[in-house]
Amino acid sequence: MRDTLLIALYAFAGAAGTGLLGAAALRLLRRRSLTASLAVVATVGVVAMLAGTLAVAWAMFLSSHDLSVVTTVVAMAAAVSLATALLLGRWVVARSRELALAARSFGEEGDFAVPLVPATAELEEVSRELAATSAKLAESRERERALETSRRELVAWISHDLRTPLAGLRAMSEALEDGVATDPDRYYKQIRTEVERLNDMVGDLFELSRIHAGALALSPSRMSLYDLVGDALAGADPLAREHGVRLVGDRVEPVPVEVDGKEMSRVLGNLLVNAIRRTPPDGTVAVAAERSPEGAVVLSVTDGCGGIPDEDLPRVFDTGWRGSHARTPPAGAGLGLAIVRGIVEAHQGRATVHNIPGGCRFEVVLPAAAS
Repeated sequence: MRDTLLIALYAFAGAAGTGLLGAAALRLLRRRSLTASLAVVATVGVVAMLAGTLAVAWAMFLSSHDLSVVTTVVAMAAAVSLATALLLGRWVVARSRELALAARSFGEEGDFAVPLVPATAELEEVSRELAATSAKLAESRERERALETSRRELVAWISHDLRTPLAGLRAMSEALEDGVATDPDRYYKQIRTEVERLNDMVGDLFELSRIHAGALALSPSRMSLYDLVGDALAGADPLAREHGVRLVGDRVEPVPVEVDGKEMSRVLGNLLVNAIRRTPPDGTVAVAAERSPEGAVVLSVTDGCGGIPDEDLPRVFDTGWRGSHARTPPAGAGLGLAIVRGIVEAHQGRATVHNIPGGCRFEVVLPAAAS
């Protein structure tokens, strides 16, 4: 038993000394190629076995012949292990370089292409993660392009909509100042109208900036959609009469919801104004509110606009989008529906639009109030 313990002690001492040297070598080579690290690991393993074997052999006083045989066997094993480690290291390094070259496409706005040559399980995992990241970056770049396009359109529309009333205000004010206005009262009324239009535009911009900044503070309270829709219909009735459009709201259920009354009234107002302006005279704008089979609350506004081109449907709620000139209202900067989506999403809901025969239907889906 004592001899066995001594043999184990000698073997441990020889292997431990080699392991410490190997650890120091790995620390020095930690910034070098993986090939060097694998070579050190293989060398340490074989040399540790050799050191332990020689330590035991010397302690047991083997003959010179036996000692040389043991040393030769271990040395050959060390040479083969070292060569194998170098080959494996070069193969892994080659796969790593292929992966690094494929990853460079990220900086060139390209898609990540997984290397065709099989690699280790770890490199395969890295490839899958890079491919997933590439897909997310592509989606992010697409959203960024769409947002930039939307911003440019918004600036263009705002510039156009500001230039027209400002030019009119300047002309009317100069006419009043020079005393050449034939009907000053009409000029004063028109100036007030244009100022209110500009004020509404600035209010929409401020509301949209709060939505995009995540600073839209909601004060939800429990209320009935019946009351919200009734107030919105009453507010939109003068505009509907002016355009010769009928407002219908006979399919409104008294469904309770937890919403910010002021902001949700703005949602309904924007949807109704949008529908009235796009519906021809003698047309109908219908409002409905009901509980869906899934338990949510669905509020819909149906108009008679004739439909929206399929390619434009995904952009209806984009900031600054107004579609074709034939569907562009005389007032507004393409902000109303963007505000609708922002407010609805702030209520954990969603806003959608789809075509129906003769027009389109805007739907707002909101969570139902807890019983």
